[in-house]
Amino acid sequence: MTTIPEHGNLQSRLPNPATLVPELGEIGAALSKATGNGSIPQTTISLVQLRVGQIVASTYLTVLHTGNLRKAEESEERITAVASWQEAPYFSGAERAALALGEAVLTPNPRGERVSDDLYAEASKHYDETALTTLTMAIGQVCFFLPLALIGKPLPGAAPAEQWRQ
Repeated sequence: MTTIPEHGNLQSRLPNPATLVPELGEIGAALSKATGNGSIPQTTISLVQLRVGQIVASTYLTVLHTGNLRKAEESEERITAVASWQEAPYFSGAERAALALGEAVLTPNPRGERVSDDLYAEASKHYDETALTTLTMAIGQVCFFLPLALIGKPLPGAAPAEQWRQ
């Protein structure tokens, strides 16, 4: 494991997962290709993935997706408001539907299904079948990497190449 100077003695718990399981790179590339098909704006995907990181309390994922949104020149108000998106005036109906789907997938619903027919119908007003499938894949993409973020605990703000140099 490598110590990153700006992080003091902090280290990722796991060594480079892509070295240990080389197929990880192929899976990551395939997921990126699938979610980058253009049917959903990348900003929407990043907003949803940031919300997922917040829900699971992963500093690594929240720093990663906040950084992605800043690189895309997203406003600080919108980035900050993801945590309270239901009341925030900064999101379109389509973005709200996407955030609601991401949140529903990761949040138990004691009253029934996580993704209700009403929620699906609302999302269907904003997205066609390809876009809904892409959005589903974007939620799955971040969920695929959740165990690595939570168990491996990579360093927030450090690129994988920096923290997993062999």
